[in-house]
Amino acid sequence: MGAHGGMGRRRFLGVAATGMAATGIAAGSAAAGNAVATPPLQNGQGQGNGDGHGRPTRTRPCYLGTYTSGGGGGTGIGLATYQPETGQLTSTGVIEGVADPSFLALARGGQVLYAVNEQDQGAVTAIALGGGAGGPVVLGSESTGGAAPCHLSVHPGGRYLLSANYGSGSVAVHPIREDASLGARTDLVQHTGSGPDPDRQTGPHAHQVITDPDGAHVLAVDLGSDRVHSYRLDERTGRLAHASEAATRPGAGPRHLAFHPSGRFVYLANELDNTIAVCGYESGTGKLSVGTPQPTAPKDAPAVERNYPSEVLVSADGRFVYLANRGLNGITRYAVGDGGATLTLLDAVPVGGDYPRHTAFSNDGKLLFAANQKSGSVTTFTVDGSTGELAATGSPFAAPAPVCVLPG
Repeated sequence: MGAHGGMGRRRFLGVAATGMAATGIAAGSAAAGNAVATPPLQNGQGQGNGDGHGRPTRTRPCYLGTYTSGGGGGTGIGLATYQPETGQLTSTGVIEGVADPSFLALARGGQVLYAVNEQDQGAVTAIALGGGAGGPVVLGSESTGGAAPCHLSVHPGGRYLLSANYGSGSVAVHPIREDASLGARTDLVQHTGSGPDPDRQTGPHAHQVITDPDGAHVLAVDLGSDRVHSYRLDERTGRLAHASEAATRPGAGPRHLAFHPSGRFVYLANELDNTIAVCGYESGTGKLSVGTPQPTAPKDAPAVERNYPSEVLVSADGRFVYLANRGLNGITRYAVGDGGATLTLLDAVPVGGDYPRHTAFSNDGKLLFAANQKSGSVTTFTVDGSTGELAATGSPFAAPAPVCVLPG
């Protein structure tokens, strides 16, 4: 465990415990250069084995984040393709030489990939995917100025990369050069504060950093201090200016949030008190108003010792919200009402794996992928466009400690 305790949070429920049965709801920065075992297929350019009628089907790329140290078992960023019709994943190799790439983000139409290096001396790495004969190329890494970065996102303007240092509780900004590589950090904003949980909230722990739908404010979710911070990014200087701050109830441990398409409401997953909250949002000021916490699973869900909500997703039409639950090992579906202001819990489906750390929609919203950290698997669901219901499809895809799944 490092000085900031960042690795303790990421490992504290057993990153190395891959292969466990599902329960509940039934080193250092990468060097620049070519660092790939097998090149991926890019943006539907590949062909699958056919649709059963002799017609070839086009595949899409998918990228998997993992841990390469501390018993995680990964060797880099996992590469795969998936069938858009069935969601079935097929391995195509690994981008090696990227340390602890636990969270990923695509940019420039899927031609560039950014990864955190979740280590005590944190960094972010840029990879040109290209698709040429040489395969993906690691463009280099830059220090985040903090410990254990666990999330990153590209600002809508495309000129800056934002990252959240979980271990040290800070937010970093890096300029993106014309060749997609990263420049030296332009800003580092340090959070302060703590919470009542003696194991997880002794100090600030930034867990997510994203930009609101209008592109006006950058929001940073801090699990350690029970706060959501809003900033304005100066696109000329690459520096953040504080705009607003919202507090959850003590001990909530906010993890991730997702916006309703209207931009007027936010759905906030609270990891430590096992809740989700609807929040009002003012785009002009960046002010978040945290609503009443709500349950994360149906009343008849099996009892588990502890449940930790992880990723929250909103359907593109804004009619449904999905919340992944580690412990219960399921995905809860909510109906959105009153233009985004209310959530009604509908049901939960078993995730088909253990400890769903991250979930993501396919680009067309017809599939939902779940990265199950402890069972070492990625499972796939079809999404009913009318009812929002999830149905398991295909076979679980084996991967070492998958903690992020990013379909292209």
